[in-house]
Amino acid sequence: MKLETIIGLEFHVQLKTKTKMFCACSNEIEAKDPNVNICPICLGHPGILPTINEEAVHMGMKAALALNCTIANFTKFDRKNYFYPDLPKGYQISQYDKPLALDGSLVINWETRDGLAGSLTDENQLKRIGIVRLHLEEDAAKSTHINDGTLIDYNRGGAPLIEIVTHPHLSSPQEAKTFGQEIQLIMRHLNISDADMEKGQLRCDGNISLRPVGDKKLYPKTELKNINSFRALERALAYEIERQTLLWHAGTPPTKEETRGWDEATQTTISQRVKEGESDYRYFPEPDLPPIIITEDEIQALKIEIPELPQDKRRRFVDMYDFTGEEAKILADSKQLANFTEKVISELKSWLEDLDTISGNKEEIWETNKHKLIKLVSNWLINKYLPALSEQNISFKSSKITAENFAEFICLVYESKVNSSAAQAILKRMIETGGDPSHLIEDMDLVQMSGSDELGIIIEKTLAQFPDQVAEYKSGKTVVIKYFLGLIMRETNGKADPQETEKLLQEYLAQ
Repeated sequence: MKLETIIGLEFHVQLKTKTKMFCACSNEIEAKDPNVNICPICLGHPGILPTINEEAVHMGMKAALALNCTIANFTKFDRKNYFYPDLPKGYQISQYDKPLALDGSLVINWETRDGLAGSLTDENQLKRIGIVRLHLEEDAAKSTHINDGTLIDYNRGGAPLIEIVTHPHLSSPQEAKTFGQEIQLIMRHLNISDADMEKGQLRCDGNISLRPVGDKKLYPKTELKNINSFRALERALAYEIERQTLLWHAGTPPTKEETRGWDEATQTTISQRVKEGESDYRYFPEPDLPPIIITEDEIQALKIEIPELPQDKRRRFVDMYDFTGEEAKILADSKQLANFTEKVISELKSWLEDLDTISGNKEEIWETNKHKLIKLVSNWLINKYLPALSEQNISFKSSKITAENFAEFICLVYESKVNSSAAQAILKRMIETGGDPSHLIEDMDLVQMSGSDELGIIIEKTLAQFPDQVAEYKSGKTVVIKYFLGLIMRETNGKADPQETEKLLQEYLAQ
């Protein structure tokens, strides 16, 4: 029997508002001490009256707009009733039948998201994932389980969350991982959440079931919890596919919805409970909070505040700068790196326009020279600079190199004022000191030798010292030229241009 995988995802995104969802307590969840950012409202004392955090509502609306959702003109809060120690009121204030937003979608370019080259517009590599709803709610407290009990920190209790629920449109663990990474990037670009999974700022539950290929029926799903990374999400889903496939082939497919937890140590899922239905929560409208009326003017005003999102930025980097899809993904997914890249390119454009040796209008000058400059930027930024920072455990944010200095460094390479080995030495010193490359090239005595006269003298001297090797070359053993090239590079302390040197060597050896 051939089976296909059906996956839906649920995300809880912690909003970085100043205060909690329904009270004035600080939303500093990672406070130094536990249970300090609390009050009678978030602890559920009798007689308290919550108030709605308007900033959280606006952040939720921004997320909805970024995910192409339709924002409701009328929305309200509801009580979701259940008992657990991390929920002191005995109910959670959430949204049920009138959520903040409905019917969204997000297109993922899943084949290229993990580093494979590909087009950002090829329909064969794009997949639209539907979003059922986006709603607001408050977070529960944080439980820490120890050997002889459980410790509860109510600093997190009442923190504002948005929950994003997708349609079961995903069909592989890789797609699910890609979709989750895209959600994380969008939340960060909107600046509504840091979305750090390790800190619980972004939590993801996976819903998975299998069915025979061609069957349109949805079978009982398994909800996967305790997932703290996208890698864990991918592995948990892959494990479930294997587990449920065995059940189907044994003639005992799942008949009830179940909640299972991911065990990182054993790389398996463990049954936790038979999943509760909506009726178990006894939802009813929150009597202490008024409904929210959202006007079209408010929605339009928030649309203006939505920044350029990662997918749009990637496409623009490809269209405007001729980066490859893979390069655009690396550079555009980080706001800081994307801004740095564009500042570098802006500096390079200005530099080109001011050169007396190039004729034409500004557009012609840029279009003629763009390809070579962009290749240098992508090579030195992606293949040299970022790996060097990683090796030294330096974050890009804390790097000392400014966009202006990096652009100047690219200019030196572009004009062949330094060769590749010298450029790498300069870049290393720039990372250490943040220094100006034009000064460093002088201080480090790495100005590339220019002119054939000076280089010719060194070549003649070198060839005269090794007549046997010269004879070998002339007899047809042309590989010897690499030996001479190494000698000359050593003699010039790496300041000779290797290509120019090899060309001159060929001329002298042909005499």
